[in-house]
Amino acid sequence: MSLFLALIIVAIVLGIIGAVADGLLFLLFIGIVLLVADLLYFALRTRSSSRHRPVR
Repeated sequence: MSLFLALIIVAIVLGIIGAVADGLLFLLFIGIVLLVADLLYFALRTRSSSRHRPVR
């Protein structure tokens, strides 16, 4: 979970720097791609972990 939160923070920081700094628009796109990849990873991880829990 801490990796997920760290990647979210990095994606937001890259997005802000890319949007504000002149000529660094590529950082905005890297931040967006990182955010989407992180959300997909989180969705797949929570989906697969719910299948492996035993029913009580």
